[in-house]
Formats: sequence, C-alpha cells, structure tokens
Amino acid sequence: MSNEIQGVEGFDWDALENGGVAAELSQEELTKKYDNSLSAIVEKDVTKGVVISLNKREVVVNVGAKSDGIVSRGEFRYNPDLKVGDEVEVYVENQEDKKGQLILSHKKARAMRSWDSVNAALENDEIVKGYIKCRTKGGMIVDVFGIEAFLPGSQIDVKPIRDYDIFVGKTMEFKVVKINSEFRNVVVSHKALIEAELEQQKKEIISKLEKGQVLEGTVKNITSYGVFIDLGGVDGLIHITDLSWGRVSHPEEIVQLDQKINVVILDFDDEKKRIALGLKQLTAHPWEALDANLKVGDKVKGKVVVMADYGAFVEIAPGVEGLIHVSEMSWSQHLRSAQDFLKVGDEIEAQILTLDREERKMSLGIKQLHPDPWANIEEKYAVGSKHTATVRNFTSFGVFAEIEEGIDGLIHISDLSWTKKIKHPAEFTQVGEKIDVVVLEIDKENRRLSLGHKQLEENPWDVFETIFTVDSVHEGTIIEVFDKGATIALPYGVEGFATPRHLTKEDGSVAKVDEKLQFKVLEFNKGAKRIILSHSRTFEEAKAEEKKAAKPAAKKPAAKKVEKNVEVTTLGDITGLAALKDQLEAAEKKD
Repeated sequence: MSNEIQGVEGFDWDALENGGVAAELSQEELTKKYDNSLSAIVEKDVTKGVVISLNKREVVVNVGAKSDGIVSRGEFRYNPDLKVGDEVEVYVENQEDKKGQLILSHKKARAMRSWDSVNAALENDEIVKGYIKCRTKGGMIVDVFGIEAFLPGSQIDVKPIRDYDIFVGKTMEFKVVKINSEFRNVVVSHKALIEAELEQQKKEIISKLEKGQVLEGTVKNITSYGVFIDLGGVDGLIHITDLSWGRVSHPEEIVQLDQKINVVILDFDDEKKRIALGLKQLTAHPWEALDANLKVGDKVKGKVVVMADYGAFVEIAPGVEGLIHVSEMSWSQHLRSAQDFLKVGDEIEAQILTLDREERKMSLGIKQLHPDPWANIEEKYAVGSKHTATVRNFTSFGVFAEIEEGIDGLIHISDLSWTKKIKHPAEFTQVGEKIDVVVLEIDKENRRLSLGHKQLEENPWDVFETIFTVDSVHEGTIIEVFDKGATIALPYGVEGFATPRHLTKEDGSVAKVDEKLQFKVLEFNKGAKRIILSHSRTFEEAKAEEKKAAKPAAKKPAAKKVEKNVEVTTLGDITGLAALKDQLEAAEKKD
C-alpha cells in the first residue's frame, strides 16, 4: 500500500502519526507554504499552461494557479488536433472573477505574440498552422497566429483549384512567404509545402522518361488547344490533334477533368520541361483498319465534318476522310461555293474517285451518282429546240442561263433582242429570273451550248427594210444625246442614230433629249441593224429647191437691165449679186 502513495518531499509522516504536525505548523504557515507552491500568475500578461480537459465548447487549461482557467474552444479552431497534455499560451484576463474563476484568453495571447511568431516563421522557414476563414477576391483569408493572412488562389495547390469553397473551414499547414510590416499584410502558401516533395518526385519521373513510353496520368486542365496531364508531379500536354484520329472540335469531346487515362510520350525538350503526349497513338491508325477490298468506283456513306469554299471533307470512318471538290458536286461547269450544296453534319453517299492508302488520301464525288446530262445532249436539247432556263450569271458580253443542273449555255448580248441596243445584260434581265431560249449550237466536247432569246420571234428587220427606206421621213423622239450624236426612238420599237450636224433645227438651235421631230432616213443597214437619220435634211433640201426655183427668174431681169443700161450699174448692185451668189453656193455645199 505504501508503494502506491507518492511521498511529499519534507513531510514528516512520523510526526503525523504522533499528532505533532499541527503543532509544528500554524494555519498561516500552511497557507503561505501552499501559496508558494503555486506559479506566480500576473494579470494582463501571457503565460503558458497545459490542457487538462476539453469538450466541444470549452478547453480547461492549468496554468499552476489556485484554479484552472476555461477558454472557448472556438479560439483553438485553427488547431483541430488539440488534445489533453498540449502546452498552450494564454493571456491572463483576471485571476479571479466574481465566481472565483480564473479568466484566460488564448486568442489575445496569440495576438500579442502574433507578429513575433509570424516573423520568426518567415525567418526560420517554419511550417505554421492556419484556419481558412472565408473566400476573398483572388484567394482565401487564413487565421495564422490570430492574424488574417492572405492565401492566393495560385498558392493553394500545385494544380488549378476549381472550387474554392471546399477549403473554407479547414485547418491546413502553410509557409509564410511574405510580410509587409508597414501595411500589416501577411501572405502564406500551402503550395510551397508540397512543391519541395513534388520536385523530388518530378526529378525521379523525368529521369526515367523515354519516347514511346506509356504512362498513366490525370486530366489536370482542358483548353481549346489541348489537355494538360498530371503524370505524378510533372505535367505534359496532349495537343488537340493528338487526342483522336478523327476531327475534334474541342478536347472536352474526348476527355473530362480528373479523368485518369493512359498516354504515350511523343517528345520532350533537352531539359524535359516540355513533354508532348499522345492519346490517339495508343490505337491503330484507322486507315490501317480500312476495308482492304475498298476500291475506286465504290460507293461509301459518310458525314460532312468540315466545309471550305473549294470543297467538303467527309468522314467515312473515324479518322478516315475524303475530299469532295466543288467540281465533283455538280455537272455544272460554273463553279459555285461548296456551301451551296452541302453543310456540316450532312449524312451523304458518295463515290470513290481516287484512293491512295500509302498517302492516306481519298477523293470523292457525288455528281457521279447521277447520269451525266451531256451524254445524250443532242437528243434532249437538239439545235432549234426551245426551253425555259434560269439566269445564273452575267458577263459584259452575255448571259449564262441554266436549263437544268449541269446544262447551261451562253446567250450572247447580240442575241437578246432584235431591236434594243443593250449595253449590258443587266438592262434586259436579272440573275435568278426565268428566260425562254432556243438552242443555237452544241459543243459537246467542251460542254457548251450557244443559246438565243431573240430567235424565238421573227426578225422584224425584214419588215423594217420595207418601211424605213432611204429618203423616207418618219417621226422620232430623241432618247439620248452624247458626243458623237443622238439615239432616236422610231415607230415599231426600232432605234436610229443621227450625228450632231444632223440635229440642227431650222432656227439654228440643236435638238435636245425628249424632243419629237421629223427625221429622214439617210442609210438603212439590215445586217448591222443600223438606221442613220437626219433632221436637218428635212428642211434643208426644201429650202434648196426653193432657191433653185427662184434663181433663174432673178437673173433674167438683171441681165436685161445691164444690157439696156450698162452705164447705170452701181457698186451696190454688184455687191448684191455677189451676196446672192454666196448664198446659193452655201446652200449647194450643205446639200
């Protein structure tokens, strides 16, 4: 029994048995001796204590005083691993409240020692514990030694963080990386703790890397151009073109974040800082699995995956594509944009035109699935046959009109109208309009048709030849005036031409646009469809006739007068004769 009782140094157990202890020590002496056995507790100061018990709400701390102190468990939330026996610093608020309770504060103790502790941690590269209180712009707020420190988002982990909220309320280890005493700012990092460990892992991994080596990795980040893979401390990139043998619009079509996949090392630089990885290389190239019996002329089905102006790429199997050039989409000779025929996503059937397994190239055609319309062109569109066509395009010299898909021809500008002088086809018709045509000529070898529109009607110039005879006079309206003359609209929808000198009116003025006048036909050319007119001739010739008729009558009296009386001829008479002569000569010159 005596072995289980711990002795007190200096205590006289024999005296106790004999009843002599009380006599030797007075009550005052006993109290003083007890007080001296307690620690010296100073109010408003920091001291150390030992956790003797704790629950969810309170932590009981023994600081060597008459009574134990109680501290709120919330003041230790940065340290969830707190346990009985741990030594902690506390601030003595009051040695004894009204209830005789010792009042302690761990939070104030941390605050008083915080800057010393933080600076010491930075100087000594120590690891500290912190409680993540909340999110803030660009990172998190962390309670370290009672100080609100900033944890940048980039310093939480070595991999990008997608959900910051999962860290709120957690206690983690950090390194103090920066202190600004002037502004009382502290920056901490959790990433710095694990980088050293990862750096060692990274060195080990990199030292073993070889081209062609297959490794397991985790999808760390997905971008529009590729996927970053964590190989266990070292990152590699799978470019979007190395994800699949088929076309990939975005890497998310192939992989997801945090997915574990096998990859093959394609290449890395001398320092092995950039590692190129591949995913598609782990499977055989689709061309190698292509049906060996597939040959030129066979029909295949596929999906349009890419469009360009010059053609469409069609995937007939994952990673196996063929090009349909726009010229192989229609029998028409007038190339249009490939978008006029197909669009991405179309499921189509096509015929193999070329196949090169070594170069892994294939060309396809869809027009070959329909009969060539030029094969029986002479029977279907014989010379002289009449059809309705669609205007497809203009040139300065004519109109291209399509009778059916793949069959089109040219209507020369001179074959649009018998009577109208057309400077550009746009004056006569519009793209997309229907126009009646007659086949004039077939060039099967070059796939060209010569078409006409005016030939659908009889040539009115056969009739005009009998109406607009030379010297005949007709009423016309000036519709256009230019430097070399004017265009005159005549009856029956025909037009004529007059030079500037033939536009002079009887009063000496020049005829203008919209004037309606009489015109004499000077020339009629049926082959050239040309009529030359003159307004001046309609009155000049009449005047000349009048002058010719008046000229002999005027000369006879004058001659008689001279014969009868030569002596009375004056200078004025001679002058008058000369003037009359000049007038006649002038009239003759105009004729």
